[in-house]
Amino acid sequence: QVQLVESGGGLVQAGGSLRLSCAASRRLFNIDRMGWYRQAPGKERELVAVVISGSSADYADSVRGRFTISRDNAENVYLQMNSLKPEDTAVYYCYALEGPRTLLPRFLEVWGQGTLVTVSS
Repeated sequence: QVQLVESGGGLVQAGGSLRLSCAASRRLFNIDRMGWYRQAPGKERELVAVVISGSSADYADSVRGRFTISRDNAENVYLQMNSLKPEDTAVYYCYALEGPRTLLPRFLEVWGQGTLVTVSS
């Protein structure tokens, strides 16, 4: 069952902007962190941005200064992408990490199915 749903992907020209959104289809418990990964064809999945609960955000070196991650009180997470480059072309995945709790005493990763971002030259 899908637990995170991404939206906002599409085709843009280099230098343009997109805003990705991620919404949870169920309640998330004891959130340790939420973030965005991406995977380009033939490449490994990589962490793009993450926000740790009670802390600040961090970014991959390749996107720092161009991308901004944010969360709201409804357990949604967003990725504002500015000054896009062709190298940013990838499927972007939202993820959340739930910490241990009484009913589930282990960490649990929650993933979306991904949204495609294509940046043309």
